[in-house]
Amino acid sequence: MGAGQLVAVFGAYGHTGRFVVAELAARGFVPVPSGRNAQALEELAGEHGLQARVASVDDAASLDRALAGTVAVINCAGPFASTTGPVIEAALRAGIPYLDVAAELEANLDTFEHYRDRAREAGAVIVPAMAFFGGLGDLLATAAMDDWTSAEEAHIAYALSNWHPTEGTRLSGAVSRERRGDVRLRYSGGQWERRTDAAPTLEWDFPEPVGRRPVIGEFTMADVVTVPQHLSISDVTTYMNTDAVRDVVAAHTPAPAAADGSGRSEQTFLVDVVVRSGGAERRATASGQDIYAVTAPLVVEALDRVLTGRTRVTGVASAGEIFDAPDFLRALAPHITLDLHPQTANA
Repeated sequence: MGAGQLVAVFGAYGHTGRFVVAELAARGFVPVPSGRNAQALEELAGEHGLQARVASVDDAASLDRALAGTVAVINCAGPFASTTGPVIEAALRAGIPYLDVAAELEANLDTFEHYRDRAREAGAVIVPAMAFFGGLGDLLATAAMDDWTSAEEAHIAYALSNWHPTEGTRLSGAVSRERRGDVRLRYSGGQWERRTDAAPTLEWDFPEPVGRRPVIGEFTMADVVTVPQHLSISDVTTYMNTDAVRDVVAAHTPAPAAADGSGRSEQTFLVDVVVRSGGAERRATASGQDIYAVTAPLVVEALDRVLTGRTRVTGVASAGEIFDAPDFLRALAPHITLDLHPQTANA
């Protein structure tokens, strides 16, 4: 447990940031809410009896003040294309671990590319995409691999009952589209491809009770960045059920609405991961409620493991690379329901 340790949360007043603040407090940490919106910070701090620290990515000194005396920083502030670099730099100056919940492909790729060598040389810990997108799929793929050292394919399929996007999701999506232009990204043959054709519509057989659903294939999410960083898999593909895609791209889809006292929405999810090698197949699945809310136990469990030395590497690392994936996933109960099938079966 946190034992009163101070943890900076940059973007604490955002939708996901609020879940992270609550999870930190529940586990004995003392969250230090930070961000540029002074009024939102003070309101959040007042609700939890915390001390807020105003900071902006345009003011390095303010970030240094925000991180002073903390043991780590969790970045929840999108668009992450603007925030990851400055907050990572501040964490490196402070000598503390950095974790974020970024789902932006470009921001994740930038983090690995720009900080891999520097963080390793400094013995620093940087864990990007430690969230529903990026972290959870990566942990499931790593667990499914079990004792395999390589595989030809990894498929990560998402079934969401709905996808009511937060303001942050919309902003991050807009930034990604602006950076990519009219192309989409696919990871195939061990390298990134830039495609201009439409992503295919396919069918995916999810475990019951979801069953067979239409999905958008090559709906590339952060997992396609995190998985190949440490697993030798030639093709990594993510899929999203078409109903969720329609929700998230529609201009008038409402924001998530709280359905219980914790603030979780009624949204449910199922993540189905299949890895294939030499005609054999292994599978791992996880299900739960609210993709934004479940990000909080994911990133806070990761933080606790970093601070207590339950890690395998230093530098910039994916969730499955730095942590014991099956043990980490089991620790997420009761937040997710887990079904691991590492045994080999015919594909």
